[in-house]
Amino acid sequence: MSKTSVEISTDKSLLDVDCIHKYLSERSYWAKGRTKAEVEASVENSMCFGLYINGELAAFTRIVTDLTCFAYLMDLFVLEQYRGKGYSKRLLEFVFSYPTLQTVSFLLRTSDATELYKQFGFKAIDQKNDFMRRAPTSE
Repeated sequence: MSKTSVEISTDKSLLDVDCIHKYLSERSYWAKGRTKAEVEASVENSMCFGLYINGELAAFTRIVTDLTCFAYLMDLFVLEQYRGKGYSKRLLEFVFSYPTLQTVSFLLRTSDATELYKQFGFKAIDQKNDFMRRAPTSE
């Protein structure tokens, strides 16, 4: 039995933008119909995190941030074949321990993963509980 290699990286050159586009535009509920050009621009203009299994992209998220006060967590997904193995938690642990993100307050919007984000200190900030905030580590 071969050992599974798991790596998390912020290196954008490793990202499979075709895979990211396909997932976001066809399978996500929040980005259906997003064009390839929009995905490419969002990757170019965001801090991106990829989780790779044996060199293949398995999970992705991106952060829009000023690196000082504010960060918006966006487009987090784990490909179907890798779900249920804790990869979303590993990816988020990496994001929240990233040195340049220690002073920022995170915001996100979700319709289906509030329990996941609560494990990382997020709290609902609206009546529908889909907008959530996480205070900076230093707070």
